[in-house]
Amino acid sequence: MNPKLRVVSIFGTRPEAVKMAPVVKALAAEPQIESKVVVTAQHREMLDQVLGLFQITPDLDLNLMRPDQNLAELTASIFTNLDPVLRQLKPDWMLVQGDTTTVMAASLLGYYNRIHVGHVEAGLRTGDRWQPFPEELNRRVASVAADLHLAPTEHSRQNLLREGVPDWRIAVTGNPVIDALNEISKRPAPAEIQALLAKKGIHPGGRRLILVTAHRRENFGQPIEDICAALRILSEKYADSVHLVYPVHLNPNIQAPVHRLLDGAANITLLPPLDYLPLVHLERSAYLVLTDSGGIQEEATGLGVPALVMRQTTERPEGVEAGVLKLVGTQTGTIVRETSRLLDDELAYQAMAHAANPFGDGHAAEHIVKALLDFREQ
Repeated sequence: MNPKLRVVSIFGTRPEAVKMAPVVKALAAEPQIESKVVVTAQHREMLDQVLGLFQITPDLDLNLMRPDQNLAELTASIFTNLDPVLRQLKPDWMLVQGDTTTVMAASLLGYYNRIHVGHVEAGLRTGDRWQPFPEELNRRVASVAADLHLAPTEHSRQNLLREGVPDWRIAVTGNPVIDALNEISKRPAPAEIQALLAKKGIHPGGRRLILVTAHRRENFGQPIEDICAALRILSEKYADSVHLVYPVHLNPNIQAPVHRLLDGAANITLLPPLDYLPLVHLERSAYLVLTDSGGIQEEATGLGVPALVMRQTTERPEGVEAGVLKLVGTQTGTIVRETSRLLDDELAYQAMAHAANPFGDGHAAEHIVKALLDFREQ
């Protein structure tokens, strides 16, 4: 009888946890695999929300989040705390997801310890190492260390092939965010979301909801100031017909300017970061989304909610090609103009308001497990 394949899944942020939750469940259900979960807790509170929602109990929690730590401090902490864990567990495979600092550091540790590295959501690229920062470099480092590239789309596969990755090391699996989205969408909307929508008059024929998420590091400083200026203009321009809801990231570089510029705006509701379940139901209720998030680009595409992406580039061109996403940058005037166009022009809105699923069939986790079991060095 062959010994079980020992697989450790490592993640540290909420987006990683959302996308890895279906994978962790699929690994646990596979009799040929011994699965372990290690979290760095790069984002403590936001990670815990998702662990609870998907009923995942980590085998080891490194609890590395510290107030306002910089990238160097976080990276050093992951290296020094995760390395002895890997030496103790001695897994056959390590799975990492996406492009966080946890992914970059863990994938290098996998290489140092001669552990096979499987990179979930491999092959995303903007082509600009500063956009997004530091994610673009993180995922490139992970790609160099990876033994198996679990690409979400054919577009991602082509990126990897252009970089010289052998085709036999790539499996196109879809993105497990669609697995997670499908599961969570079936659950009832939380009472607090129903109450919020009712209180603000958001319903068919009533006010339209614009959901806002903006937190990326490259938007710290002037870009987030410009984004907030656009939101205030929109709140005044459409005071009678639109309500904006903005769950504000905990990072002080976002908290401070957002509350300074938007507190007290008549039809803008600022919320603390939301659990994944209420966030998905806000997305489902939204007329449109303004975001700089990667995962929400994928979710909006799957839900058919038009999304204006407040970034200069996107590593998810599939959504742009499907017509559900549009890049608008961070300049105040452009955000106001493009949002107004969708609010005022029904034809322009309907051209974007259609569900597309370029990110997979909702069974990515199963495809990922199969790719691990089928992998053979050539």
